[in-house]
Amino acid sequence: MNHKPFSPDLPRCTWAQTNPLLRAYHDEEWGVPVKESQQLWAMLMLEGFQAGLSWLTVLKRREGFLRAFAGFDPAVVARFDEQDIERLMADPGIIRARAKIEATIGNARAYLAMQAKGEDFATFAWSMVPGAPLCNVTGQVLAQSPESQALSKALKERGFKFVGPVIVYAWMQAVGMVDDHDPKCFCYHTHRLKS
Repeated sequence: MNHKPFSPDLPRCTWAQTNPLLRAYHDEEWGVPVKESQQLWAMLMLEGFQAGLSWLTVLKRREGFLRAFAGFDPAVVARFDEQDIERLMADPGIIRARAKIEATIGNARAYLAMQAKGEDFATFAWSMVPGAPLCNVTGQVLAQSPESQALSKALKERGFKFVGPVIVYAWMQAVGMVDDHDPKCFCYHTHRLKS
């Protein structure tokens, strides 16, 4: 992005105040509605890699993930084989967890299977969250919600893995299905549409 960064003195969600990389991600991406299918899928894959780790760990490796997973192009990732898995397991630029790597490849195949049946990933995902973006007015961030539980179940029914309701809720926050910015945060209720 080519705009001037937001002032570090603006009020932000607590988690975004500890690191410049987190702050930039918070200010420019987190909670901005994403409506493009491949971007949504890529973000869900990154959330799966984050499971059990910090989001900062994923952010520091995002470029490595993009390179290693062919820009998160599901059509390419779906063709990855055992040799690719071994290549990825040796790549220090990503999180080297075999189960997560294998799930990403399987999830690319699930994404393409949906596409082959005429089911657009973005339309499917957003249709599962009526009234989105859902606005959290409590200031308390949940770990999961009834919507993330339903969306998780629907994804699993379509063959996705590493899409439990906690991972799915974090994804919903990241892609703007839920506005979970703190009510005091300058981003609260902005709902900027990502083009």
